[in-house]
Amino acid sequence: MTSKTFLFTSESVTEGHPDKVCDQISDAILDEFLSKDPSSRVAAETTATTGMVLVCGEITSNCYVDIPQVVRNTIKSIGYTGTTSGGFDADTCAVLTSIDEQSVDIAGGVNKALESRSDSALTSKSETSDIGAGDQGIMFGYACNETPELMPLPISLAHKLSYRLAQIRKEGLVNYLRPDGKSQVTVEYVDGKPSRIHTVLLSTQHAAEINGISDNSEVQSIISRDLKKLVIDYIFETEAIKPDKDTIILINPSGRFVVGGPQGDTGLTGRKIIVDTYGGYSRHGGGAFSGKDPTKVDRSAAYAARYVAKNIVAAGIADKCEIELAYAIGKAEPVSIFVDTFGTGRISDDEISSIISKNFDLRPAAIISNFDLRNLPAKNGGKFYQKLAAYGHVGRTDIIVPWEQLDKVETLKKSLNSTCALC
Repeated sequence: MTSKTFLFTSESVTEGHPDKVCDQISDAILDEFLSKDPSSRVAAETTATTGMVLVCGEITSNCYVDIPQVVRNTIKSIGYTGTTSGGFDADTCAVLTSIDEQSVDIAGGVNKALESRSDSALTSKSETSDIGAGDQGIMFGYACNETPELMPLPISLAHKLSYRLAQIRKEGLVNYLRPDGKSQVTVEYVDGKPSRIHTVLLSTQHAAEINGISDNSEVQSIISRDLKKLVIDYIFETEAIKPDKDTIILINPSGRFVVGGPQGDTGLTGRKIIVDTYGGYSRHGGGAFSGKDPTKVDRSAAYAARYVAKNIVAAGIADKCEIELAYAIGKAEPVSIFVDTFGTGRISDDEISSIISKNFDLRPAAIISNFDLRNLPAKNGGKFYQKLAAYGHVGRTDIIVPWEQLDKVETLKKSLNSTCALC
C-alpha cells in the first residue's frame, strides 16, 4: 500500500506585526474596561498606519477608560518607541477615537435569552439567568495529538519561532532587530502524521546598519547567522522532529526588511484569525476574537469549542477532533453541534456528539461563568486578553487559560466506556 505524503504550512507573526499591533490594542482596551467593570460590553476595532491609530466601535460600561493612554502604553510595550520606531512611535502618533454605545436591539437579546431555559443538570450555579448570544455565527474548535499541547505541529512551531524572535529582541541578545516579524513552517506528513520539517522561514524587521556595517549583503549575512543560531536552532533543540540536511531554511528571503510595522503596512484588528487559531489546519467560522467582550460568541464559543475538542482527544476518544458550534443572536442554546474526528474516533461522531451534549454546557452564560471570562483581566493584573492577542488564543503554554484545562478527561473516559459497553 502506497503511503500518502503531503506538505502543510502554517504561519505566525510577532507582536510588532501591524495587524497584531491592532489586535493587542483592541484587547488592551477590553482588559481595561473589564478590570474596572466586568459587565462592560466592548467591541473595539483598531486600525494603525504611519503616525496614526484609530479606535472605533461600540462600548457600554459604567467606568471611564483613557483609551488614548491605553493605546500608547500598548504600542510602547510592543517596542515602537524612540528613534528606532521607524515612522510609528508610541509617544508621538496621533490617537483618534470614535466610540458609540452598544445597540439597544443587540443588548435586549443578549441581556435575556429570547427562549425559555430548559432544566439541565449542567446549569451554571453562578449565573441566575441565561444570556443570549451576542451575534449569530459559526465557531470551530480543534485538537489533535501531534504535540503535547494537542495542537497541529506547523502552527505550534511557527508560534514558538515568532515568540523566540521577539524574545531575543526584547532581551537585547542582538541590537538590530525591530518589532515586526513573521515565521512560517512547512511540515511533511506521511499517512496523516508529521514526518519531517520541509521548510522553515523567518522574516524580521531590522536596522539598516549593524554595528556600522551598511552593506546590505553583509547585514543579511549577520542576520541569517544570528537567527539560525538564536532562534531556529534554539527552538528545535527540544523538538522531537528536527530540521534535516534537506530542510530548506529561509531567512529574510525578500533581501531587506527595514521599513515595517504600521509604517510599512496598515494594520487592522481581526486580520490574522488563522494565526490566532490552528494555522489553517482546522476550519474557521470567520469571526475574529480581539476587542470583543465574552458575550460575543465569536470569542467565547470558539474557546469553548477548543476546550471540548481538547478534552475529547486527551480522553483518547479520538486522535483528531473538530467541533463546530452555531448560534443565533439572542438565543442561548447552540443551534447545532457538529463533530468530525476524521475517521480517528473510537466511537462514531454521532455518539461523541451525544457525549458532548451530556457533559458540556455550551450556552453563553455557562461558558462565561465556567471560564470566568469577565474577571480574567482583574485576576491577572489588568492584562489577560492582550497577552492572547499575539502567538495564539489556543494551545498556549506560557500563560494559564481556562479553555486549555483537561478537567473533563476522566468524565469523558467513563462516558466512552459506558458507550462502548452498549455497542
